[in-house]
Amino acid sequence: MKSPYYEADGITLYHGDCLEIDAWLGGDVLVTDPPYGIAWSNPEYNGGRAHAGIAGDETTEARDRALTLWGLDRPAVVFGDPRHPVPGAKTTLAYVKPPDAGLFGAVAGFRRDWEPVYLVGAFPRQPAARSGVLRTGLRAAGGLRHDHPHIKPLDVMETLIEAMPPGTVVDPFAGSGSTLLAARNQGRTAIGVEIEERYCETIASRLAQGLLL
Repeated sequence: MKSPYYEADGITLYHGDCLEIDAWLGGDVLVTDPPYGIAWSNPEYNGGRAHAGIAGDETTEARDRALTLWGLDRPAVVFGDPRHPVPGAKTTLAYVKPPDAGLFGAVAGFRRDWEPVYLVGAFPRQPAARSGVLRTGLRAAGGLRHDHPHIKPLDVMETLIEAMPPGTVVDPFAGSGSTLLAARNQGRTAIGVEIEERYCETIASRLAQGLLL
């Protein structure tokens, strides 16, 4: 088995392709922000330094294959794009981004400042006490802080994980590591896989420093 890139405090991170590393399949609930299939790139990202995009974002193939491996009957939380819905979703939440988000790709002056969050699989019955609209307490998008264009705020990730069944949280597309940090902050074990080593470095740094952001 491939050795972890990082392992401490109940959090394990692997560097590689989640379609080839199967350690995450032994978890209990999936919470992930996968490639959306939108071929995103930005020539003016981070002060004029271009960003070529996210690995595997040309199509939804990586997302869909990972979800097939996971199984559509197991609980999963999957961020996405409204143009490419997740197959088998039981319901869809709306994540409202910070006020400075969604400037690129605007149409008719309307910002792209929300994303769907798809809930897939079986969940225990609970009273309807939570809003289906998720908002962050942050006033600004955090992508530049950790050099990842699609970073999700920890308060949103913690809200989602808190609502999930007990057990190990897994994220096969770990990105900047927000799922893993949110799980750690809530005292849960977690397993992540990230294909780009530069983001593995970001995740390990955030975890090692005990960052809460």
